[in-house]
Amino acid sequence: MRQLYRGRATAFPAGPRAGTPFGPSPGPGRIPRSDAPHAPTRCGRTSMKWPIRGGSGPSPLRDGAEGGAPVQFDDDARLDTGEVQDARGGGRMPGGKAVGGGLAGIVVLLLGLFLGVGPDNLGLSSGNEEPGTTASSAAQIQEDCRTGQDANARADCRTVAVVNSVQDYWSRAFPRQRSGYSPAPTVFFTNRVSTACGAATSSVGPFYCPGDRKVYLDLGFFDELRSTYGSSGGPFAGAYVVAHEYGHHIQNLEGTLKRSQDGRTGQNSNAVRVELQADCYAGVWAKHATTTPSETTGRPLITELTDQDIKDGLDAAAAVGDDRIQERFQGRVNPESWTHGSAKQRQQWFYEGFSTGDVARCDTFR
Repeated sequence: MRQLYRGRATAFPAGPRAGTPFGPSPGPGRIPRSDAPHAPTRCGRTSMKWPIRGGSGPSPLRDGAEGGAPVQFDDDARLDTGEVQDARGGGRMPGGKAVGGGLAGIVVLLLGLFLGVGPDNLGLSSGNEEPGTTASSAAQIQEDCRTGQDANARADCRTVAVVNSVQDYWSRAFPRQRSGYSPAPTVFFTNRVSTACGAATSSVGPFYCPGDRKVYLDLGFFDELRSTYGSSGGPFAGAYVVAHEYGHHIQNLEGTLKRSQDGRTGQNSNAVRVELQADCYAGVWAKHATTTPSETTGRPLITELTDQDIKDGLDAAAAVGDDRIQERFQGRVNPESWTHGSAKQRQQWFYEGFSTGDVARCDTFR
């Protein structure tokens, strides 16, 4: 049974994890403490207000983008739906009962996250079947999600566009780091899905499976991120989730994702380091999102990010911090059981990637 990586953290923040010897780090064997009063000192910032502007270097946002509409896509851009497999519509558990992200599912999810068990131990069946993408569902998403204008109007098309943008960036950035980027499709599913890592339900949250090199996502999780986990919401919160999962894909290609599989938990565990690195990778993509040319048009697919978008991303990162989730659902915080990092850690590392745009600054393993 291969392990799946849920990004919720392994609930949703999943994504490629692993530490790579890219460059400077917080120090030998250290990760910023969850109670640290400031952002990483190597960033040259001390404010915990997480300013979007300020600090050294030009702002990664366009001039005048402090407010206005949320993340915007080039209306004339052509979306590549070939990077998405639509398996929605068939996911029912044995007995015909639909399984969603209700309270019972959350309890199962938390047990999995905090105890570090695999999907087979969560009562999910094992298997390596391909997700049940039907010709009709594939044709429907191709029909619905053609252009950036569709991405500006529809949530599912927006996710397609984010997947395109993230992979456009890594296809250019990764060859400079290693031997080349291998694309990973995102699978949209509802209720349950079969993967090379076993069968999973929506209660697991978004995740990356290294066995088949795919990202799995129930789009309903974006609503749950706000209603259940207390995130402020916003389109970019979902973009952060997607980018985090692709961070895990990068870690898998680097060969460092497996470092999280030593069974250990806690603030300084490899599991936490892997998740924080995926957060940092998500921030690096966000920094370059409005300047990365699309494979289809040669122009950036994302034309504008606002301060509010980045704040929504930071808020989503905090909402899925281990301490926030434990406090919300257990009424107490136990750092020794952490697998994804605290709210502050997750914000710090996302902002580290976003403010520098430098993959080398994402080494959480030193």
